[in-house]
Amino acid sequence: MKIVLATGIYPPEIGGPATYVRSLAQELCERNIDVTVLTYGKPEQLEESDTFPVIYVPRWGIVLRWFRYARALRAHARDADIVYGFSTISAGVPLWLSRLKKPRRFLRLGGDFGWERYTDHGGTLGLRAWYQSRPWVRCCVLRILRQFHHIFFSTRFQQEIYEQAYKSLPSHSVLENAVPRGTPRLHTKHEPLRLLFLGRFVGFKNLAMLLRALVKVPGVRLTLVGSGPMEKPLRQLTEDLLLEQRVTFLGSVQGEQKEQVFFEYDLLILPSLTEISPHVALEARTAGLPVLLTDQTGLSPSLRTGMKLLPLGSPLDITRALVDAISQYSSLAEAASQPLPRRTWADVAEEHLSFFRTLV
Repeated sequence: MKIVLATGIYPPEIGGPATYVRSLAQELCERNIDVTVLTYGKPEQLEESDTFPVIYVPRWGIVLRWFRYARALRAHARDADIVYGFSTISAGVPLWLSRLKKPRRFLRLGGDFGWERYTDHGGTLGLRAWYQSRPWVRCCVLRILRQFHHIFFSTRFQQEIYEQAYKSLPSHSVLENAVPRGTPRLHTKHEPLRLLFLGRFVGFKNLAMLLRALVKVPGVRLTLVGSGPMEKPLRQLTEDLLLEQRVTFLGSVQGEQKEQVFFEYDLLILPSLTEISPHVALEARTAGLPVLLTDQTGLSPSLRTGMKLLPLGSPLDITRALVDAISQYSSLAEAASQPLPRRTWADVAEEHLSFFRTLV
């Protein structure tokens, strides 16, 4: 069986799809599946540890890159059994342009491109509210969605939003993410509290509101780990709020360095407008790090132990949530030191293959 995984981002870039595609590709290769990854970027990003081809399409040119990606699909997926996309727009539009006939087409949704772009331009609605207020978006997106033979959602939360927004979705189901492996360690609170954010600096992460909330909680020091288009304005806001002594910016971390970060901090905060399936929250939990997470999330209840889910949309919401988490830190840390249910990438790969074999 030949499978082409079509994604918009791939390591060393950070983000859920990047992690997912590499992990799934590795598992499929171990099962003697012919795997090719197609992504945007530059060939020099290629990491030698990959045992499968990674094809890079230049990212420049908003529309032109779709045509280049479509051409790459025709070159590398013409004889494939399956093309598996990981973005409605970044991969879905080029797949539609490619006019490929043979491959069965699958899509995995763990985010929403249109909503994320809306938040990048200052929008403040969560995913569900955005769909309810933007009926015209559905007509544009549905045409792309209908080309797929099946859609996998990472959570029932997003599946229900799409079922309400689109009355004629293709065949679809929920296929949950793997749970990272790790050994939870009981954390003890430092003075001042060491607060951590780890992820992309983009609009829907709601980081400007987090900085404004920090002004009202003096006993906390925040470290923002990652990168993204919002970094420069976030640094400027940090200066404007006179928080330079309490806020630190660090570049992206991977592997053992990331694990060390989780051990050194007291609390991970994800104040996003919506977090459909936050992989970093699970990574933190497998290290025993408590998590303060927006209540607009799709994580299943069995994965929420050691996490506090609260409204985190405004500075006042975040301030209240931080005070609450600090006051209950001992019990929260104790819950976070317990292991999460086991679900491996091998399980995820086998579920994919079982489904693929019914349609190929």
